[in-house]
Amino acid sequence: MRLSAIGDVCHTLPVVRTIQDHWPETHLTWIIGKLEHQLVGDIPGIEFIVYDKRGGKAAKRHVVDMLGDREFEALLHMQVALRSSLLARKVRTPVRIGFDRPRARDWQWLFTNQRIAAREREHVMDSLFGFSDALGIPRPRQPRWDIPVPERNRSEAEQLLPGDQPTLLISPCSSQRARNFRNWSVARYAAVADHAARQHGVRTIITGGPTTLEREYGEAIAETVQQAEVINVVGKTSLKTLYGLLGRASVVLCPDSGPAHMANAANTPVIGLYATSNPLRTGPHDSLAWTVNRYPDALQKALGKTVDEVRWGQRVRDPDAMDVIEVSDVTANLDALSVAGFPELRPPLC
Repeated sequence: MRLSAIGDVCHTLPVVRTIQDHWPETHLTWIIGKLEHQLVGDIPGIEFIVYDKRGGKAAKRHVVDMLGDREFEALLHMQVALRSSLLARKVRTPVRIGFDRPRARDWQWLFTNQRIAAREREHVMDSLFGFSDALGIPRPRQPRWDIPVPERNRSEAEQLLPGDQPTLLISPCSSQRARNFRNWSVARYAAVADHAARQHGVRTIITGGPTTLEREYGEAIAETVQQAEVINVVGKTSLKTLYGLLGRASVVLCPDSGPAHMANAANTPVIGLYATSNPLRTGPHDSLAWTVNRYPDALQKALGKTVDEVRWGQRVRDPDAMDVIEVSDVTANLDALSVAGFPELRPPLC
């Protein structure tokens, strides 16, 4: 069970793939959120049971009906929210594996009878691998995602991003809930896009969801850019098409958000913008070398504490926190990535 969010589902998938690879005959059922299902729901070999958290009692009844009277050999309870724990009670199984007591927030420990090994200060994806560890499955040398992209979405990605010019993809906004804390300024995004065009001949594509905030952000960045060729597709893509675009891009620039982890899954370098959260815990797992980590500075400024003095996962709830990230922090990483030469656009993922 892992219902949400997009980033955490991207962290969960390599664990599921590891189980598939090690136990190919094992039947796997994944209870997952409605939005997240749109991204991974067509992966072969997995039965998905979709839970719409906005659906109230009807959504819970749907899960119960889909489970039927089946009994499973084990439940991997990989989400600590109380809503998930209450739903997990509907799964018939003698083995309920959850997080170790220090990490089992929202009383998750009351809903499990086995726990993964306790570890401190891990990346979220590494902590989720504790569940496959508990099953006795060795960790892979390299995580595997292999998220399918249907032909229609591959075609849409090609149409929205034609040609073969190296491309910077900017996904400027985090979730609505975190918009006052994680979003960088329009002027700074535009400055990076201009630098990429001027120094590296890289064009820019801006992506995002259909909310008013995201549309306004995308339009403002496109209007502020002075030298870069800009393609604005905010609000024009499904999750699958966005994943196709992320896979075609040369580099992705974004704050702590779902697209950072989708790009990581697509094997595209990510320059993550991290000040309000610790990238060593929630950053794009395979792109931490390119991620801008100004979390220690924001933490010191807002709370007067160091990373070692706060709990693992402490966030900075300061609307000015992202201002500690300078344009030069980002362009330095962009320049370093360019040393090997930006790759041409890759064929859409399949």
